[in-house]
Amino acid sequence: MSSTNDSWAVGNETSTTDGEETPLLIGFDFGTSYTAVMSNRGHQQVFRSVVGYPKDMIGVKLLGEPYVVGDAAFEKRSFVDLRSPLKDGVLREYVERDMEVARDFVDHTINSIAKDGDEVAVIVGVPARASNTNKDLMVQVFEDFADTVQVISEPFLVAYGRGSLVNSLVIDIGAGTVDICALKGAMPGQKSQITINKAGNFVDEQIEELILKSHPEVQMNIHMAQAIKEKHGFVGAVDAPVMADLRVDGKPAQFDITKEISTACEMIVPGIIEGVEKLIQTCSPEDQGTMLNNIFLAGGGSRIQGLDKMIAERLVSFGDVQVSRVSDPTYAVAAGALKLAQELPPQYWDQLGSVTDN
Repeated sequence: MSSTNDSWAVGNETSTTDGEETPLLIGFDFGTSYTAVMSNRGHQQVFRSVVGYPKDMIGVKLLGEPYVVGDAAFEKRSFVDLRSPLKDGVLREYVERDMEVARDFVDHTINSIAKDGDEVAVIVGVPARASNTNKDLMVQVFEDFADTVQVISEPFLVAYGRGSLVNSLVIDIGAGTVDICALKGAMPGQKSQITINKAGNFVDEQIEELILKSHPEVQMNIHMAQAIKEKHGFVGAVDAPVMADLRVDGKPAQFDITKEISTACEMIVPGIIEGVEKLIQTCSPEDQGTMLNNIFLAGGGSRIQGLDKMIAERLVSFGDVQVSRVSDPTYAVAAGALKLAQELPPQYWDQLGSVTDN
């Protein structure tokens, strides 16, 4: 596989020479907390990966429909039961309720993009070390709503979108998993990828726990912890204390939570360093220096301030290390998936799943 893929190029046209529309191509980053989608017809959207179902008959009346998806569901959480289709980036094996929630989520998402009669082709991002069973379940969810489906490693899709398929390393920090992938000019096998299950959701849990430990009088929940992380998350040095407006017995109060934020965010760093060290050692010695100078952070967790610098500092024993964030962490996976969908005709997608370990 080359980095340019010129022989695959099919362009971005929306109609063929005989006037018939080309398939609707969708890059689908199905995340544990957020989902991002992009299409070859210009659709681009990010929303929460939740489905809301009415809690009782009052909820049915208020909702006016069987379920609601995404941010609309989260906003109505006081009278709907929120369900997340994925845990740690994948569908839980043999949990039929998760399959039903995922089908409702995918049905709503694709039907909000597609028109009647569209041929729909979707590339879906999954964690780097997702099992074959996990991948098969994901295909089953999508095949009722799409004509062609392929699931691909999320960090590989980030690299594909950047055109960084040779001697680079991608660290994709999502809510459920941190996925690390060493790119060597081919579809990565299992030995070239690592999945770590302590990621964004783990940081949220630690923030909530640490704040309650320091300030037990505070009213706190996981949604507040997530919002605090997304606004203030950092590791290393910070210019000013992190102050948060919280509530005690229903009354507003301000607290310094600098230490709690830093401690929680830094908890994912050791696993990342260990994963990078393992993957670097799988590469040819003559390529290791180049790869260490091409480490890219993606995913929502890459927005944690100072994370790129800390990772580089922790890898100093390997020599010169350069770590940078991708330009748009929110859409990096979806954009890579759409680019691959556009450049490789759907009839060849089944060949993407057949790779040897490297």
